[in-house]
Amino acid sequence: MNIATPPLTVCDREPIHIPGSIQPHGIMLVFDPETLGLRQAAGMRGLGFPPASRVGDRAADILDEPLVRSISEALQWQSRLVTRWLNASGAAFDVSAHRSGDSLIVELEPAGERPPGATDLLSELDRATASFERASTLRALCQVAATAVRDLTGFERVMIYRFEDGHAGSVIAEDCAEGLQSFLNHHFPGSDIPQQARALYVRNTVRVIPDAEYYPAELQPPLAGEKPLDMSDCILRSVSPIHLQYLRNMGVWASASVSIVVDGALWGLIACHHTRPREISYPKRSICAALAGNLARRIRAMEESELYRQRASIRSREDDLLFGMVRDPEMDGALPQHTDTLLRMLDADGVAIVRGESWRTAGRCPPEHAMAELAAWAAGESAAGTLATHNLSAVFAPAASYASSVSGLVAVTISEEEPFVVMWFRQERIETINWAGNPHKAVELQPGEILTPRSSFDAWSETVRGQSRRWSLAETESAGRFRQRLYELRQLRRMRDVNVDLSRAVAERDVALRQKEILLREVNHRVQNSLFLVSNFLHLQKRDSENPELHGMLDEARRRVSAVGLVHRRLYRADQIDTVDLDRYLVELRDEMVQSMGKEWDSYLTLSAAPVLVATDRAVTLGLVITELVINANKYAYGGGMGPIDISLRGDHANLQLAVSDQGRGAQHPKGGFGTRMMDALVGQIGGRLEYQDNHPGLRAVLTAPVA
Repeated sequence: MNIATPPLTVCDREPIHIPGSIQPHGIMLVFDPETLGLRQAAGMRGLGFPPASRVGDRAADILDEPLVRSISEALQWQSRLVTRWLNASGAAFDVSAHRSGDSLIVELEPAGERPPGATDLLSELDRATASFERASTLRALCQVAATAVRDLTGFERVMIYRFEDGHAGSVIAEDCAEGLQSFLNHHFPGSDIPQQARALYVRNTVRVIPDAEYYPAELQPPLAGEKPLDMSDCILRSVSPIHLQYLRNMGVWASASVSIVVDGALWGLIACHHTRPREISYPKRSICAALAGNLARRIRAMEESELYRQRASIRSREDDLLFGMVRDPEMDGALPQHTDTLLRMLDADGVAIVRGESWRTAGRCPPEHAMAELAAWAAGESAAGTLATHNLSAVFAPAASYASSVSGLVAVTISEEEPFVVMWFRQERIETINWAGNPHKAVELQPGEILTPRSSFDAWSETVRGQSRRWSLAETESAGRFRQRLYELRQLRRMRDVNVDLSRAVAERDVALRQKEILLREVNHRVQNSLFLVSNFLHLQKRDSENPELHGMLDEARRRVSAVGLVHRRLYRADQIDTVDLDRYLVELRDEMVQSMGKEWDSYLTLSAAPVLVATDRAVTLGLVITELVINANKYAYGGGMGPIDISLRGDHANLQLAVSDQGRGAQHPKGGFGTRMMDALVGQIGGRLEYQDNHPGLRAVLTAPVA
């Protein structure tokens, strides 16, 4: 039978999800989900009338009310309903219903044989699952699965097909009837299963073609101006004519495929072939899907176990390497001393450590004249992560000249500045791959030539050169982790060096500060002694003078000198030379003034001070202001006699307030004299404000100034 075959140049772009037709062994009914009116139909086997003639009729009139109600209720909370239905004539159908866009699709297939009981099917599934647990290797597991599916379905050949890099694949397990061609260990090119087909295998995990010689049944009537019906999830969706011809070229007249999906990705297929037309019932399809799910979980467990074993082994070597480096004072400078451990860590055949213009190698490496160019390229490619390839010449053309020696590379960049690059190498491994037919014939076309499916699947051997053993996920992870940990160790070592330098600098600074403090104390001590001498000279001058007015002026001068000297005396005694406790300073200043003015003032000169910390220079200024205000109160409030004078200090984080209050003659304050000019200058120096208030009786002078 000759069926027109489209050119394979469009195979990868063929819209296989919208064929507009079905396999004719079943019936497809497309309803409006709101009205449940029939919009399109295809196939006619089993209903006794062409379904397309019933377009516009209600679903309940074509099927029956209970089935339609079951479909409507089920699709409210699940994506697909699968059930068995007996029509009015007693014919049994397997029914599948799901939504696609704005359509409700119902598919019917004649049930044929009496379905096996659920107990029998579950027993078969349990036996297969139990045998999975006994398999110790991946190939043994897949072989058990192939045998179990063949026993369940009766197909003559069942293969476990695994996808590899580049979407090519190989048959890793097979169970087939005697006399059939075996495809075990044969590879198939990625073009045999186009990209869009692989996507549908993930979405629709069971695919059945009972007869590869069928004529497609078209959906009727055609809906002009509307988007084609998306049949991605349809069981009866018609198969690409290219694939049908492909099967016939293999001598296959019936096939079934069950997807092996691991972590959401298409890991492989259970491919079933038969040399004659063969159907497989819904219940058996469900068991096959469940079996494939169990197989996928077991595969995942095996792969994770193997990955864990590899990671643990590599991590141990990695730790040994880093431990040895940490103990070395030079650390990364000592890395070349650990090349043997580096080789073992990634099971490499050679290693090179490149730092700037120099390098150290061990094992099988590229020639020296090529090392600088390769290192510069690898540094750029691995700057953001780990570079890994088993076919170096395919990504770095100059490597073709030494591909027979080195074909695999893993590289990490420790520092881009030097650069500092570590590269692991693997030597070429010449491999002979058995293909099911020549994989290159399907792509070697002349311009404008039409491609048809290859007709030969005879074993065809290819020798592959320029490639090494593949780097495993655990190995590339280890390289990346080594890069990160070495980077962190380098940073830690740098931080330690910086800390040592900082500690040395801090120690030197502490010595300098101690010397400065000693010097400042000595300066304060000498200034205090000098001021004490000045005060004594003023006292001697007062004794030698008989002028009462001069006596008062000399006493005022002595008080001012004492206020300054008191600060230096406190600084000489204190641990902190930058600041002064103003409240404690005022206590001592008040005592000094009592001694200067006469012991009888002790009961008249009072002080209430809150704790305030100020800079040393501000303390001197504030002391002079207080002294001047007390002198003024004595002079103007009491005419040089005695009377109550109260000094108060309050403060917060930002400002302080000093007040000197008397109970004398009232609101009079000095103007124009030396003391007034000096006090105005001092208040301005500290950015303060001096106000005079009525004290009822007497005068209250209030100084408000910033603390700092």
